[in-house]
Amino acid sequence: MADRNIVCAADKVTKWRCQVHFPTASPSYKDSLLVIIERLKKRTNGRLIIEPYAAGSLVPSKEIFNAVKRGMIEIAMTSSAYPRDQVPLMNVASGLPMNFARVWEAIYFYRQLGFEEMLRDECAKHGLYYFTDKVYPTELSLKKEVLTFEDFKGLKLRSSGILQIYLTSIGAAASYIPGSEIYPALTSGVVEGAHWGAAQGSNKMGFYDISKYHLKPSLNIAGTDIWLVNKKELGKLPEDIQKTLFATLEEHFFLRTNQYIYQEAKTLRMIEKEKGVKVLTMPPKEYAKMQKAAMKIWDDVAKKGPACAKAVQMLKDFNKSLGR
Repeated sequence: MADRNIVCAADKVTKWRCQVHFPTASPSYKDSLLVIIERLKKRTNGRLIIEPYAAGSLVPSKEIFNAVKRGMIEIAMTSSAYPRDQVPLMNVASGLPMNFARVWEAIYFYRQLGFEEMLRDECAKHGLYYFTDKVYPTELSLKKEVLTFEDFKGLKLRSSGILQIYLTSIGAAASYIPGSEIYPALTSGVVEGAHWGAAQGSNKMGFYDISKYHLKPSLNIAGTDIWLVNKKELGKLPEDIQKTLFATLEEHFFLRTNQYIYQEAKTLRMIEKEKGVKVLTMPPKEYAKMQKAAMKIWDDVAKKGPACAKAVQMLKDFNKSLGR
């Protein structure tokens, strides 16, 4: 009888709910959320079933952090930009301007220099396990050629958040425009450029119908999409399922980031060939000016707490080690 009870316990099916901060139409709904759900179902032999919920289905997107913390939702994906008040270190995670020149740099910073562990330590104070979904770039699509720091003076751009603050600080006329209004704003000349992720996002939004330039390096590279797991709920799972969950999310970071980089490269090639877009690369000396101008914002974030101060110094040291 005892052996039978052990077998029954091992075969018990646990059902969790997972809400994300994006709609079902988002590529991440399929490539991140549904992929993780299917892998965990398969790897646990059907013992962990996660039900997907799109943005706003259970709670408002900005309340996801608190909902997981309270155990209302067992696991979730949200934006690192949302819980910055609860976890000040998210100010760094959500992407300081001009933080990295290439995606591999962000991966190294997160995984080799310990930034991922710092984020986990801060979220653990709230009873949460933290995992970065992927790191990816934000880049400008433009109607005119921009290659120097001075070219940003008076440039009319659609932006948002900390990047809007940064672009304004270097002389651009940066304003927030809702997603649905960006295309007509580009068409009418209200703005001369915009960012919506990088090439993939801009292409899906139709920007390259009008904007025939794409600028590199990135405005930032960030771990915008993050996973949160309630520690108490996790502790109720059999140990082997806990290990499977950890291993799957750890693996997913590299697989999803790599997939995103591939999709980005493919999109860039396509827009060059099929839409006549010219990919611009800012010279190193001009990038250095852009990065220097971002230091005030970095320093302001460093004042938000000891963890922020440590992370910003790590970021400065990392860039210095690369000669920047």
